[in-house]
Parts: sequence; structure tokens; C-alpha cells
Amino acid sequence: MKQVVGMVVSNKMQKSVVVAVDRLFYHKLYNRYIKRTSKFMAHDEHSQCNIGDRVCTYPFLFKF
Repeated sequence: MKQVVGMVVSNKMQKSVVVAVDRLFYHKLYNRYIKRTSKFMAHDEHSQCNIGDRVCTYPFLFKF
């Protein structure tokens, strides 16, 4: 798995957070870049992350 950088969007679970990762890709038909967002779960052992924090993590097996 590769490392991802994203923003914490949910911290309501115990020892886990949801991280939203943005990426850009070029659309050949529209001739412009389009932004897509993927959400990953990440482990937070001490529940230190708050909503809006930028984190660098490895994603869980689960993806939303």
C-alpha cells in the first residue's frame, strides 16, 4: 500500500478516523482536470486527530 495525504472528515469512531484524499486527473473529452475524492479509514490509537487535520497515513482495507 502506498502512503496517502488527506484531511480528516470524521473522528466519531473509537481509535479510527475517516480521511478524504483528493486527486486530479485529466479528462480527454472535456480537456480539463477533474477533482475526485476518495475516503479511507485510518487507525488513530490515541484519538488525537480532529476534523480538518491534514494527515499522512496508510489506508485501512476498507474504502468508502
